[in-house]
Amino acid sequence: MLYSAAEQAYREVKELILSGGLPGGELISEGEIAGRMGLSRTPVREAFLRLEAEGWMRLYPKRGALIVPVADGEAEHVVDARQLVETHSVRVLADQPHARELLVARLRENLAEQRTIAERGDVAAFSAADADFHRMIVEAGENPLLATFYSSIRERQRRMTAHSITRDPGQLPRIIADHEQLTELVEAGDAAGYDTAVLVHMRQVHALNPRGVAR
Repeated sequence: MLYSAAEQAYREVKELILSGGLPGGELISEGEIAGRMGLSRTPVREAFLRLEAEGWMRLYPKRGALIVPVADGEAEHVVDARQLVETHSVRVLADQPHARELLVARLRENLAEQRTIAERGDVAAFSAADADFHRMIVEAGENPLLATFYSSIRERQRRMTAHSITRDPGQLPRIIADHEQLTELVEAGDAAGYDTAVLVHMRQVHALNPRGVAR
């Protein structure tokens, strides 16, 4: 698919933000991005304005654009929301063995993809595969409102995961092992077990303290 120069700049810069290529707190310029992408400044300026409107950037005239860091408490809120929605889907699937079987097959395909990506150390691709793994569980619950809501936090989820893996690349095999456990719990229709396991998984990945432990 062909995109306009402004759309191309928007998509590429946003992907860099979500994948950690442009970390929060970094100040960049239109000229820097234009040169990097082989574009003029005008489409880059349009992309920056769009990203600012979405909350990913803060523009400072004559100084550049600040990549907005993950806000205080945002990781906690995203984890809480994901736990509720994912566990609900697993609970719905508990009495639907055929639907669980279909989902588990898809999750195992995704796990194979995760292993391949992890071997080459591609953080951006892994964060996307990770997000897809969890999204498939939500969508299997067949509640379009919850699926739409979950999609709305997918980008935050990807950015958080990319940041966590960049901070500690050694946790890639641990994330995959957690996903294998979650897949087994989905297969068993064990919503209570899934609820506990997915919370532990997410809090470990994003370096959040266990519930009830002061920071």
